[in-house]
Amino acid sequence: MSRRVLLVTHAARPAAVRAASRVDAELRRHGMTPVHGPSPEQVERAGGSPGDLGDFELVIVLGGDGTILRAAELARGRGAPLIGINLGHIGFLAESEREDLEHVVARAAARDYVVEERLTLDVVVRRPGEVEPERGWAVNEATVEKIGSRARMLEVVIGVDGRGLSSFGCDGVVMATPTGSTAYAFSAGGPVVWPDVEALLMVPIAAHALFARPLVVGPDSRLAVEVLARSPMDAVVWCDGRRRIEAPPGSHIEVFRGAETVKLARLNLAPFSHRLVRKFDLPTAGWRGTEVAGATAGRGDGEPAP
Repeated sequence: MSRRVLLVTHAARPAAVRAASRVDAELRRHGMTPVHGPSPEQVERAGGSPGDLGDFELVIVLGGDGTILRAAELARGRGAPLIGINLGHIGFLAESEREDLEHVVARAAARDYVVEERLTLDVVVRRPGEVEPERGWAVNEATVEKIGSRARMLEVVIGVDGRGLSSFGCDGVVMATPTGSTAYAFSAGGPVVWPDVEALLMVPIAAHALFARPLVVGPDSRLAVEVLARSPMDAVVWCDGRRRIEAPPGSHIEVFRGAETVKLARLNLAPFSHRLVRKFDLPTAGWRGTEVAGATAGRGDGEPAP
């Protein structure tokens, strides 16, 4: 039976298209069958459906974190892990860099990788006057954001586990996974949470309040944001910045641990601190500790050792 691998590419980048051609050829050389995923435009023309992609054992993603999030949509419910080759900027979710294409395919062909399961979010939005809620999901974050004028604030009340905590005006509220703690939540002033920590984050954006600190709660807690009926602004819930749910005044948004995980294929087991330093180019001059084995030997995070 043919071993099928889904390729998801940032087709607007010529470098990604060239890289996809190389990966396609390498997969065939290893006796595997590449399946090219649809572009966002093709999915949109098909009414949001990616079509019948069949079964595949792995998803190789060529692009940045946005392309990896798009690949997560295509792979959702199929159980196949994703491995990202970074052609973007930071590429926090990516496992390797563009110069390691052949190495990645060889490891994929040998099934020489470790599958890491990451917590996701399920989202439920209840709008006033509607019986059935609208549902969504996210890998990184679900963000309640205001729509319209910069001069006016969104009026919300936040809660955890069925208890209201605080009400305030703000530009929005980010509810994130540990995976998403280095994305929008990080930009909003939230903490960096190691991806093997099971937790949920809530980070207000530009809140006009004395108590509007970022919150880290247990993985089984339920986060909530209510858009107050008096709010002068409508809101929208963005899931990973890709999927939109309307949330007018009076809406109740609940976010909790997702029923499905997202699977990432890892080629090395260097600690997350190594990835954090490399991706953010953090200064570590003066550090006198011993480097962790694997972080500087061989191919740490997809790059040759210095």
